Amino acid sequence: MKILMVSMNSIHFERWTNQLQDAGHEVHWFNIRDGSYSENLSWVKQIIGWKYKYPKLKGRVFVKRRLPKLYKKLGFIFENSTEKAFESALLKIRPDVVHSFALYVSCSPILKVMNNYPELQWIYSAWGSDLFYFQHEPSYLSDIKNVLPRVNYLFADCKRDVALAEKFGFKGRVLGIFPGGGGYPIEKYEPHVLSTSQRNLILIKGYQGRSGRAISVLKAIANLNSELRTYQFAIFGVNEEVENFIEREHGLRSLDLRIYKRSEFLNHFELMKLMGQALIYIGNSNSDGMPNTLLEAIIMGAFPIQSNPGGATAEVINHGKNGLLIQDCEDDNQISKLIKMAVSDKKLMETAFKANQQMKGVFERSKIANDVISKYNSIHQYSI
Repeated sequence: MKILMVSMNSIHFERWTNQLQDAGHEVHWFNIRDGSYSENLSWVKQIIGWKYKYPKLKGRVFVKRRLPKLYKKLGFIFENSTEKAFESALLKIRPDVVHSFALYVSCSPILKVMNNYPELQWIYSAWGSDLFYFQHEPSYLSDIKNVLPRVNYLFADCKRDVALAEKFGFKGRVLGIFPGGGGYPIEKYEPHVLSTSQRNLILIKGYQGRSGRAISVLKAIANLNSELRTYQFAIFGVNEEVENFIEREHGLRSLDLRIYKRSEFLNHFELMKLMGQALIYIGNSNSDGMPNTLLEAIIMGAFPIQSNPGGATAEVINHGKNGLLIQDCEDDNQISKLIKMAVSDKKLMETAFKANQQMKGVFERSKIANDVISKYNSIHQYSI
């Protein structure tokens, strides 16, 4: 079967796509945002270099950065049409199925083209905030309602998004609920999973912006300063706003806190090793699907304290059993209480560790890859 992937590049897209290597399919990738060749997908036929009419034109980047409104108005002079470039690739490849990742990134820009070929099968992977957050934005909601009735198949990373897709017009077949990047090679990580008695680290996802709410977590930790001084802390993915808050917040200065800036990039394996050393992992946001970092915490034995937008996280976390759920991502007092509950209950830490270690086999990469491949194989094929 010929599969045409449509996505921007990301570690999750690469990991998902690599599940199909050696599965007997011919896989192409239309990089919807263009960009450079991905060595991690060297076996995939990559469509890049399509975007700019004059790639070596001097001054284009300057205008785009310094005069964005002018660039947007005159963009047709510098850039090729996404629709035309995609349709050209479509007619050249003649795939059996198109698979788009993230609705507003990879579905909306090609909807008109897909509508021109109504018999061509279309898979949509709902990721993260794709439906949950953008349902509240009128222009995005319009896109959601236009795209979903055309889509034939759905992958999601949580049950919540299946319900949202059906609410907004999806009438096709759900292929399954899987982690956004596929599963994890658990055996590879096993040597880095410490026992709870060896752990003294509290690990925090440091995202702050549209959805990340790391500052609420840092406020909660500052509130507990005297009770947490014996712990080590690490915060990853830190942007300038979070870094400035840490410098200003008096309650954080006396703590043993390591900062991993987003600009410096902590690679995935190093993050997994940190998870394997962490007693507690805290992730907090106002919108997400099933957080990959939450699954990684479960696999590596870190006790998860995680926000629960739309009930997605509650699909794997039983509050008070194998983790704790943050119900209000802005309420640092509530978060303080959850952290205090966790550090003061060693029995909870141990029982949660055991429960999550028993659960983690569900996320084994080879198992999930086999399930995913069988779902692709079940798709009705129609070449244009």
